[in-house]
Amino acid sequence: MRIAVVGGGSTYTPELVDGVGRMRDVLPVDELVLVDPDEHRLELVGGFGRRILAELGHPATLTTTTSLEPALDGVDAVLLQLRVGGQAARAQDETWPLECGCVGQETTGAGGLAKALRTVPVVLDIAERVRAAAPEAWIVDFTNPVGIVTRALLAEGHQAVGLCNVAIGFQRRFAAMLGVGPDEVELDHVGLNHLTWERAARVDGVDRLPEVLADHVAELADDIELPASLMTSLGVVPSYYLRYYYAHDEVVRELLASPSRAERVAQIERELLAMYADTSLVTKPALLGERGGAYYSEAALQLTASLLGTRPGRHVVNLRNDGTLPFLPDDAVIEVPADVDHDGVRAVDLAPLEPLYAGLVAAVTGYEHLALDAAVHGGRQRVFEALLAHPLVGQVELAEGLTDRLLAHNREHLPWL
Repeated sequence: MRIAVVGGGSTYTPELVDGVGRMRDVLPVDELVLVDPDEHRLELVGGFGRRILAELGHPATLTTTTSLEPALDGVDAVLLQLRVGGQAARAQDETWPLECGCVGQETTGAGGLAKALRTVPVVLDIAERVRAAAPEAWIVDFTNPVGIVTRALLAEGHQAVGLCNVAIGFQRRFAAMLGVGPDEVELDHVGLNHLTWERAARVDGVDRLPEVLADHVAELADDIELPASLMTSLGVVPSYYLRYYYAHDEVVRELLASPSRAERVAQIERELLAMYADTSLVTKPALLGERGGAYYSEAALQLTASLLGTRPGRHVVNLRNDGTLPFLPDDAVIEVPADVDHDGVRAVDLAPLEPLYAGLVAAVTGYEHLALDAAVHGGRQRVFEALLAHPLVGQVELAEGLTDRLLAHNREHLPWL
């Protein structure tokens, strides 16, 4: 089995390699190919990855390349984890929206739109090359904004599915709180990527989320930085990203008063790359846990195993709506549990989404439609309309100011400008 990782020079990648080494019974990988245009990073990450596999006694070959085509020969799955513009572009996404009093974040609001505009054309080009070289290969997208990127892939007919680690993080957290194994917890996770709620946590068919909220609501409130009273009154656990909507102005004040997340991540990456260069290092360092992407390897490899038929299962993924949430168009991309096997990805039946959540989901879906149109076709007017439609913007003067800033900061990444 041959797996290619596009963006393989990421400091995330050793987490994935470690997962390959530990989960050989789930996904028997023969060759892992890391693809990245940054030869220096690729050398450091690839060398460290080989040492991880050797330490774990895994026989897989790990190869590296700066060119996509060699990686696609005979590939079974392609994992996308790229960042167009690197951490420098992320730092901009997190700062210029604040000039307009809006949250600066790499996947939400105006910063998220900027990332989509930079990313979608690059991903679609990669996907066309995958289709030409390996038409049966699955594309697993971990590249943010996952919902918009996955929608772009599916709109062009690619065999693709989107993945985020929010759900698996909640699954692990709830399992620990309940004293059961993670695989025993089935989530009623519903919404869009980075806009989801946990409505139930079932163990043996019994919803134990009320028990989790009764015993651990203060701990959860600290984790997601939303009031415990909100979860108690609603009876659900929102994802952390709902904080950008439910506490927008508070978040803006915090961001204005502190260094950006991008600055911290850039520092972590420098430290990690220095560690990876140490040839005596053979296990992933604790600092990698601060980089983000918790449980990424488990989520990605378990999903890939199901897609390739080695272990069918149920996963929370991003996929076409196709009537699952009846108030959304079929081509919307939603994030819900799905049954996955060699034949594809099928959303499970869900209870209707309550109006309190459905309204926001519908609004953000409308924005994502316009964002994808802007990413594919370009044009200042399309960018403006996407921002005007976003529930965190929604005012003409604000949308105009954000549009000007977005285009000024992303000119080098948007050829249509």
